Amino acid sequence: MPTDQCLCRIIHHSRVERARQSIPASREIDQLALLFKALADQSRLKILMALEQGEMCVCDLAAFLGVSESAVSHQLRMLRQMSLVSNRREGPVLYYRLADAHVSRLVLMALEHIRE
Repeated sequence: MPTDQCLCRIIHHSRVERARQSIPASREIDQLALLFKALADQSRLKILMALEQGEMCVCDLAAFLGVSESAVSHQLRMLRQMSLVSNRREGPVLYYRLADAHVSRLVLMALEHIRE
């Protein structure tokens, strides 16, 4: 009879305490949950993967995704609020890029994990 629960109830207090000690502050857990929520959308993941190749403007990203510029702007706003992307203006054009190398590594590591 397969089950996802123990067949008896034993609490290993040292293991529970070690797990408690390893958990970051509640604020960091909240931020981590928001980060994974931001990454839980296909469009946002595709944007991040496209930006691994270099800067792109909203028009470029809209053409890449085949969606409206308004839809891309909405996704970029969330990614920017999560500090996953940053932007710079060059005349009338606003270019987006990955905020830092951690973003790229995070996405690539997750991709490697699912490919195992």
